[in-house]
Amino acid sequence: MVVIGGVILLLLVFGPMAYVKWAMARHGADRPDLPGTGGELARHLLDQAGLPQVGVEPTDQGDHYDPGALMVRLSPEHLDGRSVTAVAVAAHEVAHAVQHRDGAPLFNLRLALARIVGPLRMVAIALMTVLPLVGVATGAGHLVLPSMLLALAVFGLSVGLQLVTLPLEFDASFGRALPALQAGGYLAERDLRAARTVLKAAAFTYLAGALLSLLQLARVVR
Repeated sequence: MVVIGGVILLLLVFGPMAYVKWAMARHGADRPDLPGTGGELARHLLDQAGLPQVGVEPTDQGDHYDPGALMVRLSPEHLDGRSVTAVAVAAHEVAHAVQHRDGAPLFNLRLALARIVGPLRMVAIALMTVLPLVGVATGAGHLVLPSMLLALAVFGLSVGLQLVTLPLEFDASFGRALPALQAGGYLAERDLRAARTVLKAAAFTYLAGALLSLLQLARVVR
């Protein structure tokens, strides 16, 4: 049973990652008939949204919107690619810029959590490693419990960050990106279905991230 449970957990965490790679590759073929590249579409959608101050640039760190730099960053294959995947990913990242413009509560909450979770996680890991050893070495066993409680709090915040991210990503994909692609006539109906598949697959990666955070929290609790 333990082995079966382990296999199920692995499938839940890594299955979505494999699916997103498959979906993006399936719809990532060059399409000369599309009106523009992912980068060109991103620039057009940003201008339409009244966001000329938000730039578009290449990155090797994965597609994302950087609210601090006001920059939509796309991988080279999506920035310069003329494919359904490139168009869907570009529209999704622009949707995050629009969420930022609109002051979406979940966007602001995620931004605040992201700013504190990273540094606190490093502190918690250090304390979990050092304080129990110091407590054992000095006989100050009372140091162990506070370090564990801090670790629980920090990993709990990480889970909270992932849970906030999930609806934010679904809104960017299905509440903003797909409607924008459909309203602008950038994709035919057949290609809209393909774009929906790509965006759904991408959303699964955030579901996997949430599951991974829950597993980490469970490990800390244990």
